[in-house]
Amino acid sequence: MVTYQYRCARCGPFDVALPMGGARPEQRCDQCDGTARRVFTAPSLTRPGAPLTRALDAQEASRYEPQVVKAAPPPERRPAPPSDPRHALLPRP
Repeated sequence: MVTYQYRCARCGPFDVALPMGGARPEQRCDQCDGTARRVFTAPSLTRPGAPLTRALDAQEASRYEPQVVKAAPPPERRPAPPSDPRHALLPRP
């Protein structure tokens, strides 16, 4: 659904949600039942967040220039044991 804006001469602007391409040049006003003309506004475009943009850019760059890996990644390190000796008495999973 797309939100289209119309302007009634008596009541002012109002929005109508219609399927894309379903907007007519004129629409009936819900308040006064008069004829309202369509107002052309800028589309509401949004940009993805920075992490998604970086991931998409990296994916696009790797299409033609893949990164060469020289070694396997290091194994994941386990977290250090807590320094409190009471933690050793807790049951282990």
